[in-house]
Amino acid sequence: MLMRTDPFREMDRIVQQLSGTSGTWSKPSVMPMDAYREGDAYVIAFDLPGVSTEAIDIDVERNMLTVKAERRPAGKSGGLQMELSERPLGVFSRQIMLADTLDTEHIEADYEAGVLTLRIPIAERAKPRKIAIGGDRGRKQISG
Repeated sequence: MLMRTDPFREMDRIVQQLSGTSGTWSKPSVMPMDAYREGDAYVIAFDLPGVSTEAIDIDVERNMLTVKAERRPAGKSGGLQMELSERPLGVFSRQIMLADTLDTEHIEADYEAGVLTLRIPIAERAKPRKIAIGGDRGRKQISG
């Protein structure tokens, strides 16, 4: 139901992790995610620890789901002297091509403990259904 977009993006993500570079608006870092089916919905979970809900942007255009987020430095006071900085900062983004069988009109988003979870229901037209056969000899039910 989900398609991975650019295979070279994974290589970019690994290089960014190893080099410690931050994402920018023109070249965002890739955020880690899991995707799985749970009942009649697809669930996608993105790791975004330390990102406020106001800094997360979720868009769907046609069947392209785009999630962007920005993690800024902890404090910008004049007296701040950073001793160690290992947490990645900057812009994070992920684009996922969704199948036509998903209902993009009813996506639910929750954010808890640094994990953004999207639930995308499977469209009614994609669910299995019975089809009746008409005719002179009566009707028969078939699984679709």
